[in-house]
Amino acid sequence: MKARIFAEENKKWWTLAAVAFGLFMIMLDNTVVNVALPSIERDLHMSISELEWIVTAYALVFASLLITGGKLADLLGRRRIFVVGLVVFTLSSLACGLAPTAGFLIGARAVQGVGAALMNPATLSIITATFPPRQRGTAIGIWAGVSALALAIGPLAGGLIVDNINWNWIFFINVPVGIAGVIASRIFITESRDTSHEQSVDLPGLATSGLGLFALTYALIEGNRHGWGSPEIVGLFVAAAVLLAAFVLVEHRQRLPMLDLSLFRNSSFTGANIVALLVSLGMFGVFFYVSLYIQNVLGYSPTQAGAMFLPMTLLIILVAPFAGRASDRLGSRWLMGGGMTLLGVSLLLYQRAGIHSDFWTLLPAMILGGVGMASTMSPMTSAAMGAVPVDKAGVGSGVLNSFRQVGGALGIAAMGAILASYLPASVAPRSAAAGQAYVDGMHAALAVSAGIVFAGAIVAILLVHVKPQAERTHIREMEVGAA
Repeated sequence: MKARIFAEENKKWWTLAAVAFGLFMIMLDNTVVNVALPSIERDLHMSISELEWIVTAYALVFASLLITGGKLADLLGRRRIFVVGLVVFTLSSLACGLAPTAGFLIGARAVQGVGAALMNPATLSIITATFPPRQRGTAIGIWAGVSALALAIGPLAGGLIVDNINWNWIFFINVPVGIAGVIASRIFITESRDTSHEQSVDLPGLATSGLGLFALTYALIEGNRHGWGSPEIVGLFVAAAVLLAAFVLVEHRQRLPMLDLSLFRNSSFTGANIVALLVSLGMFGVFFYVSLYIQNVLGYSPTQAGAMFLPMTLLIILVAPFAGRASDRLGSRWLMGGGMTLLGVSLLLYQRAGIHSDFWTLLPAMILGGVGMASTMSPMTSAAMGAVPVDKAGVGSGVLNSFRQVGGALGIAAMGAILASYLPASVAPRSAAAGQAYVDGMHAALAVSAGIVFAGAIVAILLVHVKPQAERTHIREMEVGAA
């Protein structure tokens, strides 16, 4: 029995399990920390700006280094970079839990972002290199389900840990998971890398992409606080534009570029990345600002708020593998278009929410949102990775995740700006008038998000043309026979 479980034909599924360990940690850290912020603020005597940097430091470094992490995985070995990132993330999590001061914790969170940026692109590139095309969509669906599981457990786990133990343990729980992930990676993941004839480190590309994404992400995160017309934010946007334009120019002229720009000639790769940007732009703000609505307007606890999102996240967990399998058979185009349409409808259903709503008012939007997210994310990822040569899987994954992260930061910033325009400074923060103003702002922001998501459905249908796997296999067999 044991020999059959660990047989060679099952090794790829154990590889997926090993990759899932690391992915689970990254995604869990996106949500589990938010619940603990008030306790961290009290224990370390932090200011509000320092508290914001606990989240911002991680997000900034993570988004800035994703393409770099993907390229290093292709160049130096995907298993090697995944394990290095896992070790960095695990050790920095331990440092976060032991942090004696605000500055130490913020610095450790930035190092966590480095580890996550090395790990995240490697997870997808390992899956792409390990699974044959006919099973790749299924594997990516499970990958998406694990992401959703971590996001779902995060608020609940964070609330329970903070209420019953201490905030330090939201970081300490990463340590045993990270150790198990390193052991599993060494046993089950086969090393793979870009086997092109010539390889080199593109230092100008690494520098311009990393600094450009850093400036762009920082401006998006801090725009509402400093003001979108302030010299700091305008300067950052200008710097980001100059640096990213320099990156494109450098990559166009490099003999061995970090990012082969010809990948974007493939309409499916371009379309999948645009959809990644738009779905993140439309949906990231939902998790953030609807969570605040549930707690600050409806009066639920952080743990209860996390539980209210369970229908959405559980549906993503359950539907994502089936959506991935369906993309293998049917192609990604119409699944993405249909999924984005469902997401748009779910965002419009939040217009029913008011200051006296309850779980049952929000449930239809949560259900449609869960099915729509799962029907979009797995096929979208399959379309992007299916359009990239296996040798370039790390860079392709880094680009896709960069589009997602920038879209998420832009979505939170855009929704925040719309909400802020509805909140009068003269109204008492916890009054009914303040609650109604927040609801009105949320309705306006989610209506804009719905329009963005509907636009993403059109992009998916027009640009994504990846054929179903059965058809691709049949074409290849005909080509081989003709040869």
